[in-house]
Amino acid sequence: MIKILAIGNSFSEDATRYLHEIADAGGIETKVVNLYIGGCSLKRHYENIQNDAAAYEYQLNGVPTGRPVSIRRALFEDEWDIVTMQQVSHESGLIDSYFPWLAELSVYVRKLKPKAKQIFHRTWAYEIDSTHSGFANYGCDRDKMANAIEAATAVAAKRIGSKRGATHNEVPIIPCGDAIRRLRKTPEFDYPNGGLSLCRDGFHLDYVYGRYAAAAVWYEFLLGGDITKNSFAPDGANSDKITLIQKIVHEVVQEVKNR
Repeated sequence: MIKILAIGNSFSEDATRYLHEIADAGGIETKVVNLYIGGCSLKRHYENIQNDAAAYEYQLNGVPTGRPVSIRRALFEDEWDIVTMQQVSHESGLIDSYFPWLAELSVYVRKLKPKAKQIFHRTWAYEIDSTHSGFANYGCDRDKMANAIEAATAVAAKRIGSKRGATHNEVPIIPCGDAIRRLRKTPEFDYPNGGLSLCRDGFHLDYVYGRYAAAAVWYEFLLGGDITKNSFAPDGANSDKITLIQKIVHEVVQEVKNR
């Protein structure tokens, strides 16, 4: 069994919603836990660590449980193989918002679970017509936000590695934002020109295709599965669109792994 703990927010909720089911269809046994606080920033994660605050909802295998938990309690609950971290979406392209909070969170996780592999989750840019106030950080420009996220997460992951004498490759980045960006270039998901939006409200992922795409990235990147050979699809999904998502996700993850 592969055990994954996500220290995140609603964007990790989106990404992990279908992960357990996809893994099950691929014959991979998993335990996927998301620590959820909507809009939770790295700074707030750090403050919660300092206070040992049971402020997170414990979400198990994509399902909310209503159980409150602290980061410390969740870390000690099991022998995690992977612990993921991420920044809140509206600050995800602002490198100054990452530190010292990300470094402190990384040190804390490493102290309590030294065998767990730490991985950073690169999230996605908002939709072109998003009304989220944080979109103004990027001039309300989707491509500008995507570029900023890619740049900031690359720097952040490298800094975590240098803090412990590691290389950039030792703090991998889950390329969710990369896959969403490429899918938006396909006619099916080219929202400005009549395609479907991969977001449901301008920033969270669509319940079917957006969430499926993000989970597919996690499946390939973290679990080593081949999403193009996986039979799971969310209820109500169009098979052609699922096939397209599988193709794009597989291409993106393989490109990242082969760099």
